[in-house]
Amino acid sequence: MWKSRDVSGDFRTERLAVREVERGDLDLLVELNSDVAVMEFLTGQASSVEETAAELEASMGTRWLAFARTDGQFFGWVSAVPDRERQEFEVGWRFKRSAWGQGYATEAGRAIVDVAFTRGARRVYAQTMAVNIRSRAVMERLGLRHHRTFHLSFDDPLPGTEHGEVEYEILRDDWMKRRRST
Repeated sequence: MWKSRDVSGDFRTERLAVREVERGDLDLLVELNSDVAVMEFLTGQASSVEETAAELEASMGTRWLAFARTDGQFFGWVSAVPDRERQEFEVGWRFKRSAWGQGYATEAGRAIVDVAFTRGARRVYAQTMAVNIRSRAVMERLGLRHHRTFHLSFDDPLPGTEHGEVEYEILRDDWMKRRRST
């Protein structure tokens, strides 16, 4: 089964150099999390340095930063959080607004989905708010399909919470078929 060290160091896609997050990356992540538009469907507001530091610490071993191969510009991150017992990975991404609409999240997401299945996953899934159309579009481009809509309760819900959360998934057999057809 996949352990974070299995993908340590850089891996590359056509346009991205992707490397495991390090504690020294806090400034990059603070910049990313300070954009309210980036955080709209997560917290609805910019994250503090302390909140970002706690998020960074919790994500060690499950998150990779994405940089342009041409000039090293930081774009965002992609993650794969394992549930080893169930042989599943929850994937996710967060990219700077300046990188939106250019296919970087899809490119990095496709690579991390491939890594998860290569390391033995039977299922890969992603979740977001139902109203997060951009993230849902990335999920679909990755080959994930809508699995369920569910509702959570929040003390201070974000606008759109009433529409629920969605989960998209791709199973190993479907991933294998997609790989054979490309």
